[in-house]
Amino acid sequence: MKILVTGSSGLVGTALVEELKQVGHTVLRLVRPGSIRSSSVTEGFDVEWNPVTGGLGGAAVGADAVVNLAGASITGGRWNEERKKILRTSRVDATDSLVNSLARMAVRPRVLVCASAIGYYGNRGDQLLTEESAAGAGFLPDLARDWEASARKAEAIGVRVVCARFGIILAKQGGALPQMVRLFKLGVGGKLGSGRQWMSWVTLTDTVHVVRLAVENAAVRGAINVVSPEPVRNVELTKALATALYRPAIFAVPEFALKLAMGEAAGELLLSSQRVLPAQLEKLGYKFTHSELGSALRATV
Repeated sequence: MKILVTGSSGLVGTALVEELKQVGHTVLRLVRPGSIRSSSVTEGFDVEWNPVTGGLGGAAVGADAVVNLAGASITGGRWNEERKKILRTSRVDATDSLVNSLARMAVRPRVLVCASAIGYYGNRGDQLLTEESAAGAGFLPDLARDWEASARKAEAIGVRVVCARFGIILAKQGGALPQMVRLFKLGVGGKLGSGRQWMSWVTLTDTVHVVRLAVENAAVRGAINVVSPEPVRNVELTKALATALYRPAIFAVPEFALKLAMGEAAGELLLSSQRVLPAQLEKLGYKFTHSELGSALRATV
């Protein structure tokens, strides 16, 4: 298959491009003007894409699939109005532009897999959440809902759409885990707030495998929770990581301290509770490489 990928330099994008190339797909990395890196057809190459104007390089013609992973980092700073605008523009507006670009193609890709996040569900306490659960309230739920709505516009032009709601991705290359590991190695790791909030996680390996499944399997469509089948409370995650690193987990970061340091982002990213299940993946019979937290952390760190 000929596959277009946005956000190819990010945590998931980098691993996904490598995986797709290894199994024989041709990968075209959609990059902003002036960011072209290479032109090797065998290894994948860059195609210019302007998310503002919708301009798309001619090499994209004939693509079978698109994976949209573009978006500014959620943890890249305090959520003031300027930062929120960047987060929204890089996701919702950019996806609108991408779908418009696909609509102008004479022959369109068969599938669009668009990133989303379990932040869609908001703070839901102990409630079990599946793809059928409603969106929550707050900045992240609003952002995820609008992001998915932009992607689903491609259905009107005959493209199968999959919205991959990523959980907390465990990877040594990036994301939240390296920062947590650093604290534990300094001997100051511990639970966040009460530690009672549910955290739904997934390894980078399974994340990449699920995205590939969504590209290759025509039966996959709509929202899909990319999380392991065993969500845990924050205090359990803390203890499991401490065990994997042979470090103590005796410290706790008070809720007020997190909010003082991060503002609104602390409440929605670190303190909100999302007990999410991969209902659609289980229906598809997907077999997780890592479904148990302890083994996942040992394999990762």
